[in-house]
Amino acid sequence: MLFSELPLHEQVLEGTKAANFESCMPVQEKVLPISIEGSDVMVQSKTGSGKTAVYVITFLEKYLRNKEKGIASSCLIIAPTRELAQQISEDAMLLCSKVEGFHIGVFYGGVGYEHQRKLLQMGCDIYVGTPGRLLEFMEHRELDTRRLDTFVIDEADRLFDMGFYPDVKKMFRMMPPREERQTMLFSATLEMRVRDLAWEFMNDPAEIELEPDHITVDEITQELYHVAKSEKFELLLQLLEETNPSSAILFTNSRHMAEELCARLRLNNYNADYLTGDLPQAQRQRALDKLKEGSTRFLVATDVAARGLQIDDLPLVVNYDIPEDYENYVHRIGRTARAGKSGKAITLADEEFVYGLEAIEKYIKMKIPVIWPDNLPEVEDLSLGRSWRIRSDRPQQGGSRSSGKKKKTSSANKSTTKPQNQQNRQNSSSNKNNKPSSKYSSDRTNTKSLGAMTEEERMAYYRKKYGFEPKKTEAKPQPEKKPSPKQEPKQAPKEQVQEKKEETTKKKGGFFKRLFSKKK
Repeated sequence: MLFSELPLHEQVLEGTKAANFESCMPVQEKVLPISIEGSDVMVQSKTGSGKTAVYVITFLEKYLRNKEKGIASSCLIIAPTRELAQQISEDAMLLCSKVEGFHIGVFYGGVGYEHQRKLLQMGCDIYVGTPGRLLEFMEHRELDTRRLDTFVIDEADRLFDMGFYPDVKKMFRMMPPREERQTMLFSATLEMRVRDLAWEFMNDPAEIELEPDHITVDEITQELYHVAKSEKFELLLQLLEETNPSSAILFTNSRHMAEELCARLRLNNYNADYLTGDLPQAQRQRALDKLKEGSTRFLVATDVAARGLQIDDLPLVVNYDIPEDYENYVHRIGRTARAGKSGKAITLADEEFVYGLEAIEKYIKMKIPVIWPDNLPEVEDLSLGRSWRIRSDRPQQGGSRSSGKKKKTSSANKSTTKPQNQQNRQNSSSNKNNKPSSKYSSDRTNTKSLGAMTEEERMAYYRKKYGFEPKKTEAKPQPEKKPSPKQEPKQAPKEQVQEKKEETTKKKGGFFKRLFSKKK
């Protein structure tokens, strides 16, 4: 089907011509006749199938029809990553190039708010971005959701895997009712969470299933090389020398390996750059732009760039590390052979990541052809013998005052110094335990306290400690304490009371004897 056969506005058709779109791709042929009529759609489609043009053309047609009626329209598009949001914006600008006064704004985190707030104040017709930043503007009422009559969710399964499911539901609740908006959802798989969201927030969507997210051998040439980890980079240089691609993306499983691989390629006179998730957004965007412009030949990336990025005429993808998630294999090699074009994917299987190969082949339902590295050109690795770990082994705190720089220690040094430090600590602790006792330490541990000693014991202690006998001092009698007027006087002991009673009795007895003797 040709785009000219669809009931599209003249300015929309001019935009498709500007984007060099003539014939509809399968997803466009099946979805556009339904979506341009205003119906909600839930589409299962693989990456690189041309679905971006579906929802952009659908909204453009609605925008121009409502504009003729004097009705304002605006569209909100959410994507899982900043790179995909930027890519959608660029494609939309191309399709909207023939529509006068049309504004597109991109909103994502990792950059400042000032420019994005100016776009909101100016007003946009299409808002593209990631859920986090868009939801923040919506909650602060900086983004007016009352004018949103079209909502697009791209890569829904990826959004939910990244934890944006609650955010998407919250965005739905802040929008006009389902009867007053059109919702288009695109996902590689129509899983249960996708269907639950469609049932709760969409208006009787038409479910359209196309090819599942897989790559066939006819579209892309896949090759697998088994190689030792120590020889992997040399094999990569040989393959690059033999294939001589105009551009390529090389995928690694960690940002540290991405930085190391990029540095080694540069030392071998290859124009390379790297793309990892911890880079500032401006630097990430520059790396992508250089690859698209052709100023960068090779881009080393982690899986942050594995989905949604569209790079025209990318002939080669290299899995320098076999992905640990088998689905990422499909997303990685899907960067080539896009829009019906052919491409090549090379996978290097070493002893560390080869265990993920079985799950990948089970997922794609085929065995990746194994190629033996015979008759490859000889190359010289100019990076051989260098010490790597650019950012993984960060310098420890502190350093030499004389050099003014922090000292870096290799992993080997760390492994040797750590046991030595532990041994030193053990020795110091044992030295403390085996420390010779002081001259009188045994006296302190084996004798009573001075207060508990008798006078004889105290005299013996002084003779032993000081070598002389102190003078005896008589204890001074302490004065009796007078009882306070509020307290009762202390009673004398019972023995003293009994003695006093006996004395008085004796006195009384002697008095009566004398009295009776006088009477006689």
